[in-house]
Amino acid sequence: MKSAITKATALIAIAFCAGQSAQASTPYQATFGAGLSTTSKIADGRSNGSRSYELVAHPEFSQHNLRITADPSLCDPSVKQHSGYLDISDGRHLWFWFFEARESPQDAPLMMWLNGGPGCTSSMGLFFEMGPCTIADEGESSVPNHYSWNKHANLIFLDSPINTGFSYSSDGSKVDTLSDMTVDLYAFLTLFLTRYPEYASAPFHLAAESWGGHYAPNIGSYIHKKNKELAFAPRAGLQHINLASLIIVNGLTDPLVQFGSIPEYGCGGAPYPPWDPSGSECATLKRKAPLCTSLIESCYRFPSKATCNPATNYCWYELLTTITTTDRNPYDLRVACDANSSTCYPESNWIEREFTMCNMTTNGRFYEQGQAMRNSAALLPELINDGIRLLVMAGDTDWICNYMGVQHWMQKLEHNYHSEFAIAPARRWKTAKSGLVGGEVRSAGPGAGNVTFVQVYDAGHMAPHDQPEVTEDVIVHWLKNLPFYKH
Repeated sequence: MKSAITKATALIAIAFCAGQSAQASTPYQATFGAGLSTTSKIADGRSNGSRSYELVAHPEFSQHNLRITADPSLCDPSVKQHSGYLDISDGRHLWFWFFEARESPQDAPLMMWLNGGPGCTSSMGLFFEMGPCTIADEGESSVPNHYSWNKHANLIFLDSPINTGFSYSSDGSKVDTLSDMTVDLYAFLTLFLTRYPEYASAPFHLAAESWGGHYAPNIGSYIHKKNKELAFAPRAGLQHINLASLIIVNGLTDPLVQFGSIPEYGCGGAPYPPWDPSGSECATLKRKAPLCTSLIESCYRFPSKATCNPATNYCWYELLTTITTTDRNPYDLRVACDANSSTCYPESNWIEREFTMCNMTTNGRFYEQGQAMRNSAALLPELINDGIRLLVMAGDTDWICNYMGVQHWMQKLEHNYHSEFAIAPARRWKTAKSGLVGGEVRSAGPGAGNVTFVQVYDAGHMAPHDQPEVTEDVIVHWLKNLPFYKH
């Protein structure tokens, strides 16, 4: 079987060819949104008209067009698929790949998955974690993922920001702040739901990993703001995005609390401690942590490059990167790091045959703008109080965003469910499929909870990769709002 990644590259090659002839437009399809949104089919002159793509435009987004380049049948040929780009001002292009749900797509919710970085492709989620197929045989083939989340949800993978994965800039432009990124994501969702209105009424769940702990609150907050504006002053052709929940997987969300937890986790709290709690390494971590948290506090009080970059530089190098003095994989302390891989996983080399999995230039730009140490958790209380649910999962062998720090910031967060969450016990639950003890759950609110924290046993930074059955079970409970255990 031809490599899934190679096939994906072929798909993108089609898209790039189509993009060369964007001026040869001809009307194609009926208009949407009371005549405000238009869809056009455009022939690709480079293939003698035999290849075409669609453009979806909307007057409310004069700088954005959705370009649908293919309806592929790769990876999961059993489901309907769409792929293409969000074109922004002709110079920036965000790539997406959509997979319809395997089961009852007409009734399934809609979910978007974002990997973090910033600058790391969501193809990692697609091919390595929770997508419809899994890369195998050193990149020469793929195998179906029977634990894929698209069994239960219509699933969008998006490479964002610009110059991440298959997303690209043709004019040298860049996106290096969370606020700019959210505007493009909102435009994408609006245009996508304009073109595919069959998903518009479905509950929308935004799932993000790692730096996605920043992405999800910022994007969710912006969507919620726009929804409230529309409720107050409806605008023809624009629709409410049915934001139902945020799902954060091993995310960086509240750096003050999370960096402050590093000595606690690394020196006795981790299931596989990298150091002797009474050793010199732990003494050094405990001595340096107060300066780190003090710097982050300054960033929180007066957010700017001048205040946030010193916190980033000190905390990253003096606390987080200390794990490199061991042979452990910082994404999964159970195993040694594969020194021949950029991410300690050999599979990343298979993916990187075709493109760079994490664009470190894009990554560095966000850090230079002081974005890493912002308090994204502060955006969550308004969403929670207005009925948008929050699920946070954390694999407990992850050093990068350790589960103790994640749970600490959730305990600290003030919202309508705070008191209930504060006294909620952490309870073990078993998966429905095999009765595997998956980890521990704390929740507040009915069903699966309005605010829920899940500690995933024996899972690292990419928890869906490490524990596919467990994380799928979590998603099933969450999407169907089913209790994890009987009271």
